[in-house]
Amino acid sequence: MDKLIPEITLNDGVTLPVIGFGTSKLRGNQGASAIQSAIDDAGYRLIDSAYNYENEGAVGEAVRRSSAPREQLRITSKLPGRYQGYDKAITTVEESLYRANLDYYDLYLIHWPNPKQGYYVEAWQGLIEAKKQGLIRSIGVCNFLPEHIERLDKETGVKPSVNQIELHPFFNQAQQIKWHEENGVKTQSWSPLAQAKEVLQNSTIKQIAEKQNKSIPQVILRWHYQLGSIIIPKSVSTERQIENRSIFDFSLDIAEMDLISGLTRSDGRLNNQDPAIYEEF
Repeated sequence: MDKLIPEITLNDGVTLPVIGFGTSKLRGNQGASAIQSAIDDAGYRLIDSAYNYENEGAVGEAVRRSSAPREQLRITSKLPGRYQGYDKAITTVEESLYRANLDYYDLYLIHWPNPKQGYYVEAWQGLIEAKKQGLIRSIGVCNFLPEHIERLDKETGVKPSVNQIELHPFFNQAQQIKWHEENGVKTQSWSPLAQAKEVLQNSTIKQIAEKQNKSIPQVILRWHYQLGSIIIPKSVSTERQIENRSIFDFSLDIAEMDLISGLTRSDGRLNNQDPAIYEEF
């Protein structure tokens, strides 16, 4: 296993590993054990969670069980839509920390913009204040469209450090990634392997994997990395955790990158969750 995962620097100076560990649906003792394994056995240092995953406690327990010093870890959580308001956002960050028994989060994100509700700017102002109070080191968003981020910047003067978006070979988000690059916002991919069953049967990716002598998930995760996105795959298997982060000893050429990007579909979203209209609470 390669020891070091490369890091990138966000627009506020905070550093993040380019590949982290997703924790959705990992709860209780089994979840804590899987997360601890990701830290201690597979070498992950970025752990992604959310208030609505109902597992901040399991994440905190894994951090306490692990042998990694807290300052080496980057722990993320997310603000749910029902708490999008200035005071509500600050209180929810505090509650997130109490749940995890942590002193601070390295990254805290607004989970969805919920534009029909119209409170995401107030929520953003709450996160700015929580950062000033030392509760968060870096603040960002999830699933925000460029117009949502532009409004945050216009009304607060603070851009998100990260925008975590649905991104996989069947929905390559080329325009959004380009906008992020031009505006100093780092892309992070959720569901980076799409629906695993369909991806594992894709003949295009399978051919590239055979040529590279790598697994299909490794090829897809390398594609994300070369796109410049931070990746957060999830697995309860230590062997798969190690496989997923072992993507730094090969590279895809331009033709291979284009072949994978060319698999994108106009209707490629996994659950039809369009941020312009989707509501999450």
